[in-house]
Amino acid sequence: MILSCNHISKAFGTDQILSEVSFHIEDQEKAAIVGINGAGKSTLLKIIVGELAADQGEVVLSKGKTLGYLAQHQDLDSSRTIYDELKEVKRPIIEMEQEIRSLELQMKDASGEELEQMLSAYSRLNHTFELENGYAWQSEITGVMKGLGFAEDEFNKTVCTLSGGQKTRVSLGKLLLSKPDIILLDEPTNHLDMASIAWLETYLLNYSGAVIIVAHDRYFLNRVVGKIVELEQGHSTVYQGNYTAYSEKKAMIRAAQMKAYLNQQQEIKHQEEVIAKLKSFNREKSIKRAESREKMLNKIEVLEKPAEINDEMQIRLEPNIASGNDVLTIRDLSKSFGRQKLFANIGMEIKRGERVAIIGNNGTGKTTILKLINGMLPADTGTITLGSKVHIGYYDQEHHVLHMEKTVFEEVQDAYPNLTNTQVRNILAAFLFTGDDVFKRISDLSGGERGRVSLAKLMLSEANFLILDEPTNHLDITSKEILEQALRNYTGTVLYVSHDRYFINQTATRILELTGQTLINYIGNYDYYLEKKELMNTLYSTQNTPSGSEAATAAAESEVKLDWKAQKEEQARIRKRQNDLRKVEEDIHKLETRDGEIDALLSQEEIFTDVAKLMELNKEKEDIQANLETLYEKWEELAE
Repeated sequence: MILSCNHISKAFGTDQILSEVSFHIEDQEKAAIVGINGAGKSTLLKIIVGELAADQGEVVLSKGKTLGYLAQHQDLDSSRTIYDELKEVKRPIIEMEQEIRSLELQMKDASGEELEQMLSAYSRLNHTFELENGYAWQSEITGVMKGLGFAEDEFNKTVCTLSGGQKTRVSLGKLLLSKPDIILLDEPTNHLDMASIAWLETYLLNYSGAVIIVAHDRYFLNRVVGKIVELEQGHSTVYQGNYTAYSEKKAMIRAAQMKAYLNQQQEIKHQEEVIAKLKSFNREKSIKRAESREKMLNKIEVLEKPAEINDEMQIRLEPNIASGNDVLTIRDLSKSFGRQKLFANIGMEIKRGERVAIIGNNGTGKTTILKLINGMLPADTGTITLGSKVHIGYYDQEHHVLHMEKTVFEEVQDAYPNLTNTQVRNILAAFLFTGDDVFKRISDLSGGERGRVSLAKLMLSEANFLILDEPTNHLDITSKEILEQALRNYTGTVLYVSHDRYFINQTATRILELTGQTLINYIGNYDYYLEKKELMNTLYSTQNTPSGSEAATAAAESEVKLDWKAQKEEQARIRKRQNDLRKVEEDIHKLETRDGEIDALLSQEEIFTDVAKLMELNKEKEDIQANLETLYEKWEELAE
């Protein structure tokens, strides 16, 4: 055991953030701390590293072990270049190397006992230098910088001129190069693109020390950690396994807790009814028996109701108007900023009902594409055509559409005055605003809370084409799961930019990768993209390389076309089944309506006294019943 947290408690004023939190970390173990925003995750990390004092409890670090900590926000104010800033971490190694070179020069002129002392010191230094991987310190720095997304032409940028996200990457690089025995990371993936996150996953998996991570990136947690410490309502629970194992185990425990709670509530209600009945008899014996039951009831330790299970929330939001089948068509789209060309002659088609994710490294132009579609930027070349009856709803990372002086409730009610108070509260509850939370001012909300308000408004809008730019940024895991469910149920069309691989896996029906100034199409989720990425890159590289093997290109094209064809056929089959189902439901409705009309007619005197008309209607009714039987069977078959 390298680290132990024992009964850690912390309050800020009257708010109890942590209560009796206990867990331990083994040497080389990779663990995550999870919980909703405000659960105390960052507070716990600060207590572990000594930045905050706990009200009670203790943190025990094994003797001689070192801690390294990366906070969420970094404000490096250094006049060094990025390379020199990371090089400072290796200062002891560099000085050791200089000492070794100095000894080598001195030994040329030494002899006797002095030479022996120098040789002993030289041997000792060389051994330490090798253990510290001293001969590779330059390549190690370069590898970490490239892994974290810095191109070689950025190595000489001055740190103080960098953005907040770039400074965080520099701080992460310094921490990784310092190689402490325990690394503590607070949201390390927030400022990394997909390639850098994948690199960091591999680095941490192979790291020889222990790692504690606070992150909302569930795909990242699944890949890296083997233990989850959950913070909920101030208390901690430890689960073995990755995020998926934790999620499944938690759901089972919650289900058991809810069952026990409901059973106890039912028993309490039953006893209260019996007691009331016994008292109503108003006899001495029955009153005594009632009192005896009351004493027993008062001794019961009442179970707390478990928190709501969010995956049971059924958010179903429908656009008021259905768009045409062709939602968006882009042809030959190009955009440059000065000499920097982002993309050239790209095209895409999006059909109704699709959920398309645009992915790619930072700076490739993903957000720019969304802004071009929304008319917020002019294109250099190309056409953007929206289909019939398409109404766009746009969500950006900055949430500019919110009014800071309004409450959460007012923000939604003023935007949609036709909604009742109950309807407003229900939609806000679905996005985790309950009780007095709905009366908080927008200006007092965190970034994640403002994001949830914007998403709630967007999902209520008449838009049938949602365009979302990094919708999961600043959202906690629970909020992400609610959004995932809402998008999966949404019958409109969705186009979004995201680097959240778990979110993409849960929601995307198609992926467009922006790479090499062009778009590569994948008909599937993120796992499918990973499976086909190498094949597609081979196809595109051989197409663009004159010396590329024609046979390799043909083989790759053949497989992709077959896969594409199979997916398109499957999508067409699903659409046909849905259309057939809708048609059958319409036919059933028409026949049932006519059947009801006939019943009304048969009760009229002028009809049941007219034998010919009566027989005609009875025959029609029999035909309707026969047709309905057939339609019911067909509906059941299609609905399976």
